[in-house]
Amino acid sequence: MSNISAPAVDVQDLTKRYGDKTVVDHLSMRVEQGEVFGFLGPNGSGKTTTIRMMCGLLTPDGGSGHTLGYDILRESAAIKREVGYMTQRFGLYEDLTIRENLDFIARVYRMDRRAERIAGAIERLGLQDRAKQLAGSLSGGWKQRLALAACMLHEPRLLLLDEPTAGVDPKARRDFWEEIHKLAADGITVLVSTHYMDEAERCHRLGYIAYGRLLTLGTPAELIAASGFETWRVGGSGVNALVRELEGKAGVDMLTRFGNDLHVSGIDGAKLATAIAPFRQRTDLHWEQSAPQLEDVFIQLMSQSRDNFAGSDKRA
Repeated sequence: MSNISAPAVDVQDLTKRYGDKTVVDHLSMRVEQGEVFGFLGPNGSGKTTTIRMMCGLLTPDGGSGHTLGYDILRESAAIKREVGYMTQRFGLYEDLTIRENLDFIARVYRMDRRAERIAGAIERLGLQDRAKQLAGSLSGGWKQRLALAACMLHEPRLLLLDEPTAGVDPKARRDFWEEIHKLAADGITVLVSTHYMDEAERCHRLGYIAYGRLLTLGTPAELIAASGFETWRVGGSGVNALVRELEGKAGVDMLTRFGNDLHVSGIDGAKLATAIAPFRQRTDLHWEQSAPQLEDVFIQLMSQSRDNFAGSDKRA
């Protein structure tokens, strides 16, 4: 039976293999109830596989855990009844209207209070004015809203969203995230995978996975602080030449372009200061100490990780 006071997700040492390749490697994490948890990592890192194990769609080869208080190995059917899972690709019928799509889903799963559920999902996602519009004629942002409405029909306690805004324009992404936070404010837990750093900063906590291993876990501020990075922002007419001059210097661990500026970062602040000291005297450069970016932290983590598919064809 579900324990409403337990974490929404609590898994230990989750492992999944395909042949001799380990796709998810002893992953442990917790997601608290009512939290917006961001799950980040490059393509092929194991995000989707992990999400499928958490919601009972895929059986792990090792490890254990609970989702909404249910055992992921023995009670997968119960988990599916209380989880909404939104995949990367739009999977509804484009020749049906928004309302017809939702009605079809409700009928297939024999939901009670069908009309009430459909009306509630349409209102919650702001789809009233488009309820009679064919799904195939919707923009990417409105298709994502429809997909989310479909996930909400059975009134889940946990939403697992697998890169829900891929290919959606910036305004639609922002609007979609407003809806996510409204759901969280109502007590629904949201675990969302994403590639976008601006979306990562909207999450309460983050986990970063690379090559099947969970590399770090915490709030955005905690991850930046724990990285130990020091960053200098440099502008001016000499920035392009500066990149070539700083590459490979001891103490300079990362060089990142942001528009007309360059971010120069390092783990060892003293070595970084020594490396950049000669260049801070130049009149064609303007130096300012700056906070590191989440993207800098994640790129550094990736550079320290070993590719678990090195030398073989990667799975999608």
